[in-house]
Amino acid sequence: MIETVTLISVVAILVLFTFLFIISRYRKCPSDKIMVIYGKVGGKDGVAAKCIHGGAAFIWPIIQAYEYMDLTPISISVDLENALSRQNIRINVPSRFTVGISTEPGVMQNAAERLLGLKLNEIQELAKDIIFGQLRLVVATMDIEEINTDRDKFLEAVSRNVETELKKIGLRLINVNVTDITDESGYIEALGREAAAKAINDAKKSVAEKNRDGSIGEANAIRDQRIQVAAANSEAIQGENEAQAEIAQSNAILRERQAEALKRATAAERIQAAMALEEAYSAEEKAELARAAREKATQEADILVKTEIEKRRIELEAEARAEESRRLAKGEADAIFMKMEAQARGMQEMLTKQAQGFAQLVAAAGGNAVDATRLLLADKMEDLMKIQVDAVKNLKIDKVTVWDSMGGKDGTPATANFLSGMLKSIPPMNELYRMAGLELPDYLGKEVKASDTVKEPLEEEIKEPAAAEPEA
Repeated sequence: MIETVTLISVVAILVLFTFLFIISRYRKCPSDKIMVIYGKVGGKDGVAAKCIHGGAAFIWPIIQAYEYMDLTPISISVDLENALSRQNIRINVPSRFTVGISTEPGVMQNAAERLLGLKLNEIQELAKDIIFGQLRLVVATMDIEEINTDRDKFLEAVSRNVETELKKIGLRLINVNVTDITDESGYIEALGREAAAKAINDAKKSVAEKNRDGSIGEANAIRDQRIQVAAANSEAIQGENEAQAEIAQSNAILRERQAEALKRATAAERIQAAMALEEAYSAEEKAELARAAREKATQEADILVKTEIEKRRIELEAEARAEESRRLAKGEADAIFMKMEAQARGMQEMLTKQAQGFAQLVAAAGGNAVDATRLLLADKMEDLMKIQVDAVKNLKIDKVTVWDSMGGKDGTPATANFLSGMLKSIPPMNELYRMAGLELPDYLGKEVKASDTVKEPLEEEIKEPAAAEPEA
């Protein structure tokens, strides 16, 4: 019995903990936020996150996590300056945009993929960059007159372009408010002055016309009154000649006065018409001056923009040529350096091999460097003799004429001395060996030194007295 109660208690505790765990992992999403569940969301089409707006979901532990994205609208001040219109006139468009995270399914998924984890100021800067670009693009496709007068068309184009780009990052455009548009050249201000002058002239013309109609109506009313009174008087005093004469005189005076009144009315009308025309011509003159200033500003802007573009192109081409020259010089310097380095390595390798050969030659000569040098020179002796022979073998003597006067030593012919001198001019073999640091073997003969030749006469002189002494 006790075991059964214990088992029931354990089961109840497990059920309670399971229920509490399920409750703790069940999350509800407020209406002003989007709950993004990421991790293993079970999407078949490769969805990286699951977005929930105004609902609830169970968050699996370990394999899933969640975060909230705020739907509070974001107000962005965009003061576009120096935007180039289609007329090449730069204008300033101060505006304020209100954006927020979209709750559309596809756009909301873009927001979860691109805006999750970003702070409010980071989202604001990202949207501001997009709005700047699209606003500048819309301004470039419209004239200043369209932007200034047809404001609905301008706002519609801005909203359409900005909305399309904001949806790519998960935002939607809530409101656009554009304040006064200005330009540096004063073109918009000139258009305003032209419209004001035209309105003032139209009003003055209308007043003059109304005054003219009132004067004419008043004169007609007086004339009708007079005519009716005269008719009544003429009927009343009909039959009386004196009364008729007075009435006739009165009618003449009345006609004179009526003519004068009509004259004054016509003159006043013409004066008012002339003044209206004068004011209209003055307004047209100001409008023409403003239009001329606008045309001048447009042409100056075109020339300045083209000149700036040409200047930038020349600078870029000069920089490209300079960079190309620097790279070519660097390549040539690298090539020369590599060539010299290769030559140095080759020279070093050759000298190393020669040193190794000389070391082996010295070792073969028993460690005696002098003997090693003699062996090396003996090996090159044939080449040295060949060089010396080649030095004189190409001498061509076509003809030798000798005038022998028998003036040689002891009456010998001078020709013999000449040939002997020519043969002595050729270096002897013994001299070649001596130049090479070698000596001929003894079996090839020894060189007779001058001391040996002088020694023999001295010995004979010494021997002669010795032989003469016995005879005395």
